[in-house]
Amino acid sequence: MSVEQQVAEHYGRRDLAAEILAALERAGKDITRLRPDDLASIDEFHIRGREATAELGQALLLDQDTTVLDVGSGLGGPSRHLADLYRCRIVGLDLTEEYCRTASILAGRVGLDGTVKYLHGSALDIPLPDASFDRVYTQHVAMNISDKRRLYTEIARVLKPGGLFGLYDLLQGPGGPVHFPVPWARDPATSFLAEPEDLRDLLSGSGFEIIGWRDTSAEGRAWFQSLRERIERDGPPPLGFHLLMGPEFREMARNQVRNLEEQRILPTEVICRRQ
Repeated sequence: MSVEQQVAEHYGRRDLAAEILAALERAGKDITRLRPDDLASIDEFHIRGREATAELGQALLLDQDTTVLDVGSGLGGPSRHLADLYRCRIVGLDLTEEYCRTASILAGRVGLDGTVKYLHGSALDIPLPDASFDRVYTQHVAMNISDKRRLYTEIARVLKPGGLFGLYDLLQGPGGPVHFPVPWARDPATSFLAEPEDLRDLLSGSGFEIIGWRDTSAEGRAWFQSLRERIERDGPPPLGFHLLMGPEFREMARNQVRNLEEQRILPTEVICRRQ
């Protein structure tokens, strides 16, 4: 089984849309009149969730005239939030077919099916023409990709000259190897964290000028502390990442926090311009 097949299997689950909609109904939501915010607790599958997405959208200077590609779009949460906020048109690309199907269903439920669309495909062979987009972004995606040079070369190919690329990913920190399992991988076989200097070289060598670099580890630790306090006060949310990852998610979440606290992972936002 290839690494891409292993990654798709790691994330893939059947009938996700039905599970999510049922959980929303149990939480008292009218699933015929949903808003993107109703889904935020499950479809922003990265550290700091919607906060990080909002910051990335601001840094990319999105507006209603920009065309955007979300590489590794998952369940579509970031794309729906940004499309709703900025009225821009977004294409999401993801390796997991069930995620694409679920993202399309949820986009219809929040009235954005004419603004966002989702494609099943590989980030290493993006099935779209050269210079198709004004903006491209990824969030917590490259950790599952070993051939990062090809990833960033493909992103540069579909981005217009002068266009902006934003990434929000986990980098390898100085604290040592990652404790597994984690939300993006059950073991090291599908985990490929880049070190900060290696990422700088990869981006520069792929045709990008780095114009912004921000280590958000402190914000990530504060976010997890706030999340922990909220769960202790109110209990676990009915709609959460356990629907995606199953019973292992509790251990994955504990390791995620430990890795962050021990500086084994560095959540980092980088903004680049296509040269």
